[in-house]
Amino acid sequence: MRKKTPVSGEAGRAEKIYDALKVLYPRAETALNFSNSWQMLASTILSAQCTDERVNRVTGPLFSKHPEAEDYANMDQRYLEKQIKSCGFYRNKAKNIIGAAGLITEKYGGEVPRTMEDMLKLPGVARKTANVVLGNAFGVVEGIAVDTHVKRLSGRLGLTEEKDPVKIEKDLMSIFPEDKWFNLTYLLIEHGRAVCKAPAPFCLKCRIRDLCPRKGVKKSR
Repeated sequence: MRKKTPVSGEAGRAEKIYDALKVLYPRAETALNFSNSWQMLASTILSAQCTDERVNRVTGPLFSKHPEAEDYANMDQRYLEKQIKSCGFYRNKAKNIIGAAGLITEKYGGEVPRTMEDMLKLPGVARKTANVVLGNAFGVVEGIAVDTHVKRLSGRLGLTEEKDPVKIEKDLMSIFPEDKWFNLTYLLIEHGRAVCKAPAPFCLKCRIRDLCPRKGVKKSR
């Protein structure tokens, strides 16, 4: 993905936002529990439209019985659906997990691939999932994972006017230095959960309100 040339002034404000959030959330990181790269991938697929807490409750017993990708490659889909049903969209998620496991087993020797190009070939994997897995499992940073929190906060903070996650990612990559890309996702997630909530953020107690134009905010607390 090619980076855009940053607009003058954006990078300086972005740096202040990042530094302030880093002070507020020094331990910001993924909340998903995993022991290997496959478990990180499966958990991330399950986390779509589902809380990390719920995913962890489901994957605890699931990963205990079936820890590796090869365990899922030929798994009965109805069995897996039953195990993950509480995560929502369980039929599609089960299909993608089994499909990804099959491709990983057949094409990548049972190992989750370590490049964005190969990750995007896996069923159920778009850039957000790929960024999460590459960064957490391998320390490989090729972009910025844009989930619902990152999308919401990026707009309110005036860091992008885009609505499409891929375009939002491109904008963020243009104004934040590469060594901040990985942590940025989790800093914005933490702030989104604690303060900048949807639909009404807690603007009065927000520690970065002086840096925020509150774009699109119609009601705050």
